Amino acid sequence: MHDDISEIAMVEGTPLPIKQPDWISCAPFEEFLGMRIDEAADGQAVLTMPLKVEFAEGKASMHRGAVASLAEAAVEIAFKTMLPEGTHFVTTEINVKFGGLVYAGTVKAVAYASKKDERSFIGVADVYIENGIKVATSTSHFKVIRNDNS
Repeated sequence: MHDDISEIAMVEGTPLPIKQPDWISCAPFEEFLGMRIDEAADGQAVLTMPLKVEFAEGKASMHRGAVASLAEAAVEIAFKTMLPEGTHFVTTEINVKFGGLVYAGTVKAVAYASKKDERSFIGVADVYIENGIKVATSTSHFKVIRNDNS
């Protein structure tokens, strides 16, 4: 979808050189990691991502940053299902607890988001390997940005 933009440098103050195809879609970074949205509705989302050689570390397991990225993206997509299209928001906090390693195949993140207050949301994602074993749990906090950028 965004293959032709991988070498474009980002410049502060300028918009992305692409338009997201839909409100509920993977961003360029998520596409770069091979993420796919399998489900997204009513504050819930399921995303998958393959283990690629580029994501390996140490003993050929998936880099923990890649696992954390999948979890955060899944919560973000779950959160987007609760917001009007085009709402600007940011992740303010993410905490990931790892419980296993990924050596091959596809990982799946199952996420749930809920409203904390008027502008704050919280979400949880569990990440599983193909045999259903949980390898990570993350908690993410998001904040809707007001027009004055606060």
